[in-house]
Parts: sequence; structure tokens; C-alpha cells
Amino acid sequence: MKIGDWADDPERLHQHSSGGVITVARLVELGVPARTCYRRCLPGRPWRRLLPGVVLLTAGEPSYRQSVDAALLYAGPGAVVTGAAACRRQGLRAVPAGPLEVHLLVPHEHKIGSSGFVVVERTTRMPTAVFEDGVPVAPLVRAVLDLCRRLKSPTVVSALLAEAVQSGGAKPATLLEELEGGSNRGTAIPRAALRHVAAGARSVAEIDAMKVWRLSGLPEPSWNRQLRTENGEYIGTPDGYFGKVRLAWEIDSYDFHFGKQQYAATLARNGRYTAAGIAVLQTLPNRLRTEPKQVAVELAAAYRAAEARARRAA
Repeated sequence: MKIGDWADDPERLHQHSSGGVITVARLVELGVPARTCYRRCLPGRPWRRLLPGVVLLTAGEPSYRQSVDAALLYAGPGAVVTGAAACRRQGLRAVPAGPLEVHLLVPHEHKIGSSGFVVVERTTRMPTAVFEDGVPVAPLVRAVLDLCRRLKSPTVVSALLAEAVQSGGAKPATLLEELEGGSNRGTAIPRAALRHVAAGARSVAEIDAMKVWRLSGLPEPSWNRQLRTENGEYIGTPDGYFGKVRLAWEIDSYDFHFGKQQYAATLARNGRYTAAGIAVLQTLPNRLRTEPKQVAVELAAAYRAAEARARRAA
């Protein structure tokens, strides 16, 4: 594009942009003077400055994808998206909402710092990027741990790690290996959450259940063990199962039982437990947090009752 041509056909600039996001350096190459670029980003003008040296070719608010593209253009070649943006792109739903922030990993020798909504982390441990819709993102294990290191809520961290394992296919051992290989900064909370996930917890409620079990003084149950009859027929998969006394512990929420089908499924499950001679204790997940000691007492009482029944049947 020759100097001045862009003014006659400004739409051609979009062809050289990433969804309307472009660097000032590239605009200069296309014949737009640098001072014109910045002047067109002033209030009331047709463009918008997103980051140092990066503009949006409209004056409106950028989309989330445009913000990610702007961050990558700002950081330059080799940058990889990690943290919340990478987790969302790889399907995690437990990513907490918050102000716009794009966390990037760049090679340690790159002399660039954070700016605006972009958090730049220089690292000697650059991951091999995977591409999601054209965006280079860190693999899920690295992305979720980079996010967890920056979070202060054990509940949120537990939810993220449990979802990464349950839905994302990440293995607890791989997560722990990645955690050990990086910086120790911010690892205390994810390290504690990983212990519960490695023990078999699939959700925050189950992690809370493990904490309550420790208060009960009971032997450790099998977590998420699939139970079947001698003929191989499915009975259930309780959150915790005390095999010695045949007691199933289920963490059942109101949300799950709101519909008729879910309620019917729970009744059918409990019927299978009864038919198999298995006692069941049902606990609401919110009580694990609001009344942990009381729930621990109830769990111990249910265990003793199941134990007494087992002795009578012997």
C-alpha cells in the first residue's frame, strides 16, 4: 500500500490487521504516519489505543478476542497466552470472573513488561503452545497452575483443579510435577488442593467432604468407588464408601434434585443401596462448610449404626 492510499481506502487496513487490531509499526509500513495513528486515537476520533503501539481500528470497546490479539501483538513473536484466558479457551468453566486480564508467557530474554490489562511473565520454562482458534495458548496443566498461583481463594483453586482433572483430562501427578518444576511463589494453596484431588475428589464439595471426614476420626473411606452387585449390576458411585460397615456417603445438592428426573434418579439410587444392604447418609454440600463439626458427628453416628447392623448380621 502506497503512502496516502490508506486514506482513500481505509478498509484495506483491516485486511492487514488481526480482527481490527494492528500495531502502529505495521500501520507505518502501510503508509500511515505514526502521529496520524495516535491522533486518530484521541477522544472522539475513529480509532482506539489499546496498548502501547497497538490500536483498534474502531472507537468502540474491544471484544475479548480483540483484547487477546492486542496482547499478543504487544508482546511480540513467541508470546503464549496462559492463565484465565487460556483456561477459558480450553473449556474450563470454573474460571472466576473479574477485570479483564490477559496473562502472557514470553521467553526470558524478551525485554518487555506488563502494561494495562496485560500481565507479562518472562520465563525460562516456555511451554510448547497449542493453538485454539488461532490463539497460541499454554497447555491446560501449565495454564491452570499459572492461574491458581495468582488466586487467593482455596475454594476457587480447588474447583479449577478438580475440573481440570475431571473434565479436562489432566492427571494429578502431572499437575504436581508441573507445580514442582516452576517457581515456589503462590504454590501453597494449589499444593493443598492437589492433595485432595489426587485422593479422588472430583469437586469442591468432595474436597470439603474429605476435610469433614478428618474431623470424624473414622477410617478413610474409598472415594468415588463404583459399587456393583455380585452379578456385576451397577449400584452406585458414592462420594465416600466405608466398605467395612457398608455405609455410602452421598453429597447431594438442592440444585441436583430440583427436577423430577433428578429426584427420581436419587430415589432409584437409594433403592439400589437398600436392596444391596448398604446404608446411605446424605449430606447437603453447604453444610460441609457451615456445620463441619456437626456433619462429622452425624457421619460418625451413621458409621456406628452401620457397624452395629453389620455385627448383628454376622
